[in-house]
Amino acid sequence: QVQLVESGGGLEQAGGSLRLSCTASGRTFSSSTMGWFRQAPGKEREFVAQITWSTGRTYYADSVKGRFTISRDNAKNTVYLQMNSLKPEDTAVYYCAAGLRLYGSRRYLENDYEYWGQGTQVTVSS
Repeated sequence: QVQLVESGGGLEQAGGSLRLSCTASGRTFSSSTMGWFRQAPGKEREFVAQITWSTGRTYYADSVKGRFTISRDNAKNTVYLQMNSLKPEDTAVYYCAAGLRLYGSRRYLENDYEYWGQGTQVTVSS
């Protein structure tokens, strides 16, 4: 069993930065993958970024590549999403997810993940 706790959301001006954190507790994350997704009002949840815990391999959505960076801190059992050059289109609830059986061979979909955080609101004003 895994629990995920997210933090770091808030209000930011376009062009600014925010860093989201997702701290995991429970089972070991070796050989696992964690991802970030977001959901804007009236829209489906969409993929943002993922990282494989053991190797550090990453994937990004085209819409955030070059602006967002996903990383992990093994000692803190925490995954981060550094968001730079924010745009109003980034406004959404951001969720982190974990899949203990996902080894990082491909970009994973929403339904591939086993565990989800509660979400944190990010609002970017123009």
